[in-house]
Amino acid sequence: MKRITLSIACTLVLLTAPLAFAQSLHQQLNSGAKNPWATGVSPERQTAATDLFKQGNDYYERAFFLKASELYRKALDHWDHPAIHYNLALSLMDTGQKLELREHLEAALRYGAKPLDEKLFEHARKLKVFIEKQLIRVEISCDVAGASVSMDGRLLFTAPGRFEGWDLPGSHVLVTNQEGYPPNERIRTPREGEVISLHISRVYDDGELTRYRRHWATWKPWAMFGAGVALATGGGVLHQQARNDIREFDARATECELDGCPLTPELDGLRSRGARFQKMAIGTYAAGGALVFTGALLAFINRAEPYRLTPDEHEQGTQVVLQQVDGRHELWVTIRF
Repeated sequence: MKRITLSIACTLVLLTAPLAFAQSLHQQLNSGAKNPWATGVSPERQTAATDLFKQGNDYYERAFFLKASELYRKALDHWDHPAIHYNLALSLMDTGQKLELREHLEAALRYGAKPLDEKLFEHARKLKVFIEKQLIRVEISCDVAGASVSMDGRLLFTAPGRFEGWDLPGSHVLVTNQEGYPPNERIRTPREGEVISLHISRVYDDGELTRYRRHWATWKPWAMFGAGVALATGGGVLHQQARNDIREFDARATECELDGCPLTPELDGLRSRGARFQKMAIGTYAAGGALVFTGALLAFINRAEPYRLTPDEHEQGTQVVLQQVDGRHELWVTIRF
């Protein structure tokens, strides 16, 4: 039990380690005419950004993170400085806005450690890795000229082209649209740290994406129907035999009445056999009719019904590659549809 508790505690420490310096704000904006992050930014804009930056720092240190983030965003409108991005990322830690948080951390690291300092730069780098493990990587490409590729209703690009970016884990709908074709929809549901990798080589029409299915094999209802017809035909044969026996009995009985002959066992057997065949014919008619009706009904129910394939199901060979990044180790899982 103690070992389990110690393991959980160690895991929590590892998860929260990147946040250990979350209160370490960058306190001032260094400029310098030769620094790339200051190129083209006038002194007036730098001053306006610095004032907003300091106000944001004051609100952050008093734990008014939403107000601080608002001021940092306004400061960025004046000056795209890595330190502003860094402080804004810290103010977003408790908001759940992981995508924006990652973007600002990336911007904070753009020019290396110089606009921050070594300690804050290293913290930003570790925090970026920590956040990216909670997101998914998206890599989409398409060769079909003129086709538009969107994800969750957001246009990514018009082909030929490629998109690389980040998103939240969960279900995502990827749609390829081209004039004259139905929307080609694919669904992916990656988990944290995985990569959606998809290459679209063509767009499929209605005919290619439509298939037909039945409840049972086609022959089964018709076999039942045929069995009913055969049974009813057999009933007809029995009925005809019963009729012949009864007619013969009637003819002989008429002759006996004229001559006054007695009812012989042969005549009585002829009458009994005719009655028995007649009953068998009626039962056979009923069973055959039931089979014919049931077979026809099942054939109607079993008619071909169209259904829609996804492009993945149509391709069969499409591969979805999920990449789990864990430090320097990568686990590749290939799923075939």
